[in-house]
Amino acid sequence: MSVVTGEDASPRVIGKPRVIVTRRLLPANHARMAELFDVTLNEDDTPMSRDALVAAMQDCHVLVPAVTDRIDADMIAAAGDKLGLIANFGAGFEHIDMAAARARGIMVTNTPGVFTEDTADLTMALIILATRRFGAAARALHEGDWQGWGPSAMLGHSLGGKTLGIVGMGRIGQAVARRAVAFGLGIAYHNRNALPAVLERQLGARFEPDLERLIAEADILTLHCPATPETESLLDERRIATMKPEAYVVNTARGSLIDEDALVRALEQGCLGGAGLDVYRDEPKIHPRLLELPNVITLPHLGSATFEGREEAGNRIIANIRAWADGHRPPDQVLVGLQ
Repeated sequence: MSVVTGEDASPRVIGKPRVIVTRRLLPANHARMAELFDVTLNEDDTPMSRDALVAAMQDCHVLVPAVTDRIDADMIAAAGDKLGLIANFGAGFEHIDMAAARARGIMVTNTPGVFTEDTADLTMALIILATRRFGAAARALHEGDWQGWGPSAMLGHSLGGKTLGIVGMGRIGQAVARRAVAFGLGIAYHNRNALPAVLERQLGARFEPDLERLIAEADILTLHCPATPETESLLDERRIATMKPEAYVVNTARGSLIDEDALVRALEQGCLGGAGLDVYRDEPKIHPRLLELPNVITLPHLGSATFEGREEAGNRIIANIRAWADGHRPPDQVLVGLQ
């Protein structure tokens, strides 16, 4: 295969593009990629080392990484001259050095919106699991500690009438709000900008411009922010200390949003009601105390884990690669820093 450049500097591929996929996708995606591309697939799903990723970037026109593949500036500098597209599996792209990719003329695409509803479903599930303390109840049952029904045993909190504080009101935050209203929760949210008034009315949501006030008033706080330098440890020891002692924290976004040591201390000391977590700072390692606390429900990063969502993400990647190879702008080109 060869690549030529047209007047708009877009690549035009002659022959099949060389594609390397870093993790195992669904069978339908693998089969379609094998038809369309000169593809190397990761059939055993073993995560690639840094050296293996660099070697792959030197050997392909298109790299298909996952959100767990860290691609920094040095790796991009070491990439081969033919690498022209990083077609990321997932909406987040903070694991890719976008400035370095742009400097090398390497386009980056993602799969936005594919996992919105699935992640919102999981968020709502964690809200229910955490507030009703279903994790501790299930553990007691499986460990043989259940002594039977009692009027004051294994009590949690009702959702009706409580305030759900949403930090980050993008696609997923809005989808969570739609679900939460059906459970009788009042919605307050913090975002860089307020939503249009008509959308606020549809969602039953109230804009709170002061993040500190939102954190302090929320009965349940759910995080839906990207991982950026500005959101690093957004929920830190100081902010956790302002929360209600029976408040709950839910995080299905990025582990870096929470100071986990501070969260553990607050939970151990009874300064918070509990937490529902699907993401962690040092995945796949998890703070050991989070696994032991009875008022915490933990899941292994399942927000996007549905057959439908994962296959659709693979289909979007295929569409992005085909558009790029044909000399067209891919539908999901990441434009951050290009304005």
